[in-house]
Amino acid sequence: MAEPLKNLFSKEFVNSLANHIKQHHKNFNTNAFINDVFDTIWSNKELKQRMRHITECINKHIKIPYQKQVEILTEVATQFKGFTAMIFPDFIEVYGLDNLTTSIKALELFTQYSSSEFAVRPFIIKYPKEMLKQHIKWAQHKNYHVRRLASEGIRPRLPWALGLTSFKKDPTPILPVLELLKNDESEYVRKSVANCLNDISKDHPNLALKIVNNWKGKTKETDWIVKHASRGLLKQGNIGALKTFGLNNQVNAKVTQLKLSKNILKIGDEFSFETSIQLLDKIAHQIRVEYNIYFMKSNGKKSPKIFQIGTYFIKPKQEIIIKRKHKFADLTTRKHYMGEHVLAIVINGKEMAKHFFTIQ
Repeated sequence: MAEPLKNLFSKEFVNSLANHIKQHHKNFNTNAFINDVFDTIWSNKELKQRMRHITECINKHIKIPYQKQVEILTEVATQFKGFTAMIFPDFIEVYGLDNLTTSIKALELFTQYSSSEFAVRPFIIKYPKEMLKQHIKWAQHKNYHVRRLASEGIRPRLPWALGLTSFKKDPTPILPVLELLKNDESEYVRKSVANCLNDISKDHPNLALKIVNNWKGKTKETDWIVKHASRGLLKQGNIGALKTFGLNNQVNAKVTQLKLSKNILKIGDEFSFETSIQLLDKIAHQIRVEYNIYFMKSNGKKSPKIFQIGTYFIKPKQEIIIKRKHKFADLTTRKHYMGEHVLAIVINGKEMAKHFFTIQ
């Protein structure tokens, strides 16, 4: 089993953090800081709780004005990378909201070593005009991590982050940022643009489709973005999205068989399934094939989750056979429950065949 992310905030990390702070702040008591971090309830804290707790301990043990604190953390942050380094933007989020100028400079630096995508959002809410201008500037920054922050930070529905209600209602103010980044040389940045556009599609599908159709066919970069950005609409069987990518929601195809390797499983088990699809139309078609699993939830109701299989060019009367495996192991994003489940095969947004199975 994979190591829980919360364990990244280890004793080794905290000791290293304390020692680096000490190098730039002579009055810093490393032992007292470490003891405060690993308090009596540390083991009960989850990922974000551990991050915030370390942030609060830093503030407690660097007893100087905010701007001076940031000067120290600016020196320290360059020695850390990756997920654990997100404690630095977290510090800005918690203690810097009333000092925009200092905080923005710090977030710009810190994101180059981790990511300020979560920390920037309270500033967007409090200073909308100023922050939109800042994101325009960041979109033109020489560092691709900063350019990625320009689009990732303004995502209306960024997972695990504070929601940006104003952009859910009206995303048009953030579109200039996406326009600046749509042909960015970094795939890391372009993926963020695609995810932001996918967020927009959840609340404003017509606006998202308009952008998709404007960008499609312009460059290889925008073609990749619009396909990735349209995944939510395609999974929903949105007729406009299907049409954009040459998929007919009225295609005359049928599932000729759907077989499961086993009908009764335990949590953690894996099954395989095989399905055959035949085109009945007289002309060839491109079809998008997915499978939908209706998972049993803790409340006794089923909730669907769709998984893409692939896109196929199929000729009249042609039959294709598809085989896939699926594992029912608990994840941080999904917990499995006992009871009846359903597997459904989806073709161009329509469910064509179902098979029931049980987890016990």
